[in-house]
Amino acid sequence: MSGRRTLEGQVVVVTGAARGVGELLARKLSARGAKLALVGLEPDELKKVAASLHGEAAHWHADVTDHEALARVAQEVKAHFGKVDVVVANAGVATGGPFVDSDPVAWRRVIEVNLIGGAVTGRAFLPVLMESRGYFLQVASLAAITPAPMMTAYCASKSGVEAFAHSLRGEVGHKGVRVGVGYLSWTDTDMVRGADQDDVMRELRQRLPWPSNKTYPLGPAVDRLVAGIERRSAHVYGQWWLRGMQSIRGYLPSIIGTVGQREMKRFGDRLDGMRIGLVGAGGAADESARTQR
Repeated sequence: MSGRRTLEGQVVVVTGAARGVGELLARKLSARGAKLALVGLEPDELKKVAASLHGEAAHWHADVTDHEALARVAQEVKAHFGKVDVVVANAGVATGGPFVDSDPVAWRRVIEVNLIGGAVTGRAFLPVLMESRGYFLQVASLAAITPAPMMTAYCASKSGVEAFAHSLRGEVGHKGVRVGVGYLSWTDTDMVRGADQDDVMRELRQRLPWPSNKTYPLGPAVDRLVAGIERRSAHVYGQWWLRGMQSIRGYLPSIIGTVGQREMKRFGDRLDGMRIGLVGAGGAADESARTQR
């Protein structure tokens, strides 16, 4: 792990910055002297966040799955600030429920935003990160370490971005670019609160083993992400116990398979026809942006 670097004057790009993890991360980075480029689908919310930050900040309205849009944003951010030091690929959406009854459009969109969006973000900004010998942080999840039933799209996407970032690290390290993966458990955001609005999803999560059955406060998790950015760490853990999960992750699929079958049987008929779209305010914003095109 590298020593901490000052963030004073560093230019940091955060995708999905209108709310939740992205918004608070922008606030905490700005408070440490960073200049922020905020990217997302909610221009009014992004404008409010940018206006409320301590230091210099600007915002760009763009869909992270759009190659041309993100390439344009990367060029404009470089022109505006003169450089880019850190990029945080944070934008994400989620859906839940049994795969067989899932909404195919929502399921596909989770893969597009979380996995393809992270790759599109990396493709757009890596040239400028190579110029600055910067840092690319891909936000993943406990779902990458511990895939679970009723979360097939989200788990697949977060496992994918974890593998993407690990692979990318080996490609760009010799260019001076460090690549990190950020892991978060259930954290108090619009996304998690939106998922909890469904009784089955909420009860199923409450039946997970401790400490994965808790919802954790947003502030401390984001503080850990900030510390990881300061160190340009390869792995950043939003909750202390996630680091320990890495050592046992090889055993988890068989355990989850056994326990998952038992829990699905317990919920029985309550699962029939269950169909959940994108959850939370961020999911609603994503759906609204796509219908307006």
